[in-house]
Amino acid sequence: MNAPLSRRERIRMRVMACVEIVDTGYVDANGQPSPCHLWTGQDSGNGRGGGYPRMPLDGQTMAVHKVSWTNENGIIPGKKQLDHKCRMRRCVREDHLEMVTHKQNQKRRDEARQSRKG
Repeated sequence: MNAPLSRRERIRMRVMACVEIVDTGYVDANGQPSPCHLWTGQDSGNGRGGGYPRMPLDGQTMAVHKVSWTNENGIIPGKKQLDHKCRMRRCVREDHLEMVTHKQNQKRRDEARQSRKG
């Protein structure tokens, strides 16, 4: 007889049910191609700060990349944010996320914008 799934496993399955694995050209720190796990469900819309994945969890709407990170790594401290190293807001792949300060996140965003221009 199968044991019931843990809450962590149920959350992981819910997230992965709405993910499409796509090669976006991101290369990991070892120089290996690393496909993004792009959320196909609802997002935060088109306004300022829009385009981030959203899902219902425990009666609230949550940012899916934060749900995924917290499910696998634990809480995100109040002074920290998650940076998408792959630069894809819809990516929820845990190893494409890194916990950083707000200042680090802004700096990386600005550097990515400059490299796209230049």
